[in-house]
Amino acid sequence: MTPFGTTAEGRAAHAIEIQSEFLRVRILTYGAILNDVRLSGVSYPLTLGSPNLAAYEGPMASFGSLMGPVVNRIRNAQAEIAGREYQFEKNFVGKHTLHSGSTGTHHQVWDVVVQSPTSVTLALDLPDGLGGFPGKRRAQVVYSVAAASLTMEVTAQTDAPTIFAFANHSYWALDGQPGFAGHRLTIPADSYLEAGQDLMPTGVEIPVAGTAYDAREGLDLSGDSQQFFDLNYCIARSDQPMQQVAELKGASGVKMQMESTAPGLQVYDCSTIDATGFATHHDCPYGFYSGLALEAQAWPGGTQHADFPSILHDADRPFRQMTRWSFTG
Repeated sequence: MTPFGTTAEGRAAHAIEIQSEFLRVRILTYGAILNDVRLSGVSYPLTLGSPNLAAYEGPMASFGSLMGPVVNRIRNAQAEIAGREYQFEKNFVGKHTLHSGSTGTHHQVWDVVVQSPTSVTLALDLPDGLGGFPGKRRAQVVYSVAAASLTMEVTAQTDAPTIFAFANHSYWALDGQPGFAGHRLTIPADSYLEAGQDLMPTGVEIPVAGTAYDAREGLDLSGDSQQFFDLNYCIARSDQPMQQVAELKGASGVKMQMESTAPGLQVYDCSTIDATGFATHHDCPYGFYSGLALEAQAWPGGTQHADFPSILHDADRPFRQMTRWSFTG
């Protein structure tokens, strides 16, 4: 464990490296961030990241972060939980909640519980009412490597009814420079969620067949404004056993297979994030469309649409999600 800087609030952040015979991964205690992924035989990083903590406190807040307690958007910054209405921070277009607001788990320094050469366990206590969310809660994430695979297991407990929907928010670029033009994306989903005003789910599932979002047999990516990605693919209607949710292959031949127990996959093209001005692992700026985010998570809109997979949890229903990324060169 090595120092990684001090937050604006004066808290120390650290970097932890775990390694297998084929994979070397760096995790930050700040935001439980997946900071760097290196595959043996490949001379460049596979995910976007920075060596500077200030970048993550700035425009790179979502890069590699573990988003929670509720990733994605909450309509009108409010939700009913166990018969009571709760209000959250309005940090998206002035009226919705995005990624749980300024107190989200990606803005927190996590505690190191245990580490070994191949794994690290981080934990974070969330007091009742933080960000408007009820329950005294404890979240834990385990990152581990074996062969050419990285596995993330997230669990969370609460002493009162609350909502949980965690997701890793890494941006992937598999060809040695920022961007995903020329990549091919495969997603085994038959439908995606319609996004209405402010990109809020309308509650309508749209079959992918015959649309620009049919990725079942593979979809070639332009990596620019010719395509738009900020939507959820419907993998299943509830949590599931581990299964493949995506495959991303670069023009270089480097391939990433992604498995998860989550019922949805949010795909986001980084079209609104400009992180120029900060040092990066690629030694060049990260501007718009620098990487592709593949976020295994619950369907967004789960608090508004009763037929969506539930994100309600209580003391008898803790949260658990596993996601695995496997790489070949």
